[in-house]
Formats: sequence, C-alpha cells, structure tokens
Amino acid sequence: MSTSISGSEDVSSIAGNVSDEIKALVGFPMRIFRMTTDEGEPTGFGATFTSGMTVSEVSVVPKAEEPAKQEGRVVCKLVVTEDMVNGAMTIHGGCSAYLVDVCSTLAIIAYTLTLGRPVNTVSQSINMTYHSPGGGEELRIVSTTMTVGSKTLIARTEIWSNTTKRLIASGVHSKMEPSQAKL
Repeated sequence: MSTSISGSEDVSSIAGNVSDEIKALVGFPMRIFRMTTDEGEPTGFGATFTSGMTVSEVSVVPKAEEPAKQEGRVVCKLVVTEDMVNGAMTIHGGCSAYLVDVCSTLAIIAYTLTLGRPVNTVSQSINMTYHSPGGGEELRIVSTTMTVGSKTLIARTEIWSNTTKRLIASGVHSKMEPSQAKL
C-alpha cells in the first residue's frame, strides 16, 4: 500500500467528511494498491475491474448502534463488465470476494488515517454470502469498519445493484497487522 499523495487528484466529486488529503489517498484505489505502471497502465491481479471503480464517498461517522464510537465508511461504484462475470453472465463469486477485499480495506485505511495511525495489514479471512445474481449493471459497494483494534481490524461490505436495488453479495473481512519476520 502506498501512502504518498501527489496532490494532483481532484476530490471534488468524492462526498464525505474526511479531509481532502484522505480523500485523495483512499479515492484512487489503483494508486493506493500500486496497480499501475510508471506509464499509468493497469497492471496486476484485478486491475481491469479496479480501474473502472470510482469512490463516491469517504466518511468517518458515528456508529448507529454505539453513537459514542465511530466507523469508517467508503462507498464505491462500478459497472459489471464481461471480465467480471461467470458462464451464466452474472458477477463471478471470486470477483465479488475481490471487491469485498479491496473496498473493505479502503474503509479500514480511511478510518485508521483519521486516527493518525496508518497501518499495513494482511487478510486473515473473508466470509462471503451471495444473495442474488447480478450482471451488466452498476454496483454500489458500501464498506464500513466494524472493529479496529490494536491487532485485528474487521470491516463489512455490501454489494448492491444500483439497477435492481437488490443486495447481490456481502462479506466480512478480517485483517491484521503482520508480525515482523524473525531472521
């Protein structure tokens, strides 16, 4: 993950209450996950569909169930394309899990940056539930942090169809800070 900001990003289309600096970092997934070459071309696993993703909101808001606590929230939009579907022409389960991985990580990054403690994390688990098929439509992907502790960070993601207003898939992503290598 890269935490440098070039300062040339236009964040005016990204809603939310975090600083423009955090929006500039979280609002451009291709850069934060180092998915472009020096020439700006997409590269790496998932780059073709991540390049079509736009971040529309980055916020830190009070938790509905615990108003004294806050949660990170990131909303992304993406149109389902041919390289994201299975043989039935609906979004592939692996693609949905990938989107949960990327988008939940963005929510965790946004939240930890507002706390002033950016962290590098690795995945422990992603638990997926598939609710309904989706294909050829715009997705609205809503990710919120659930718990951000000193060692474990957990976020949930819901993938909604903006076309049918149906929940397509949801996932809970558990992450941790990696331990240092023992040499």
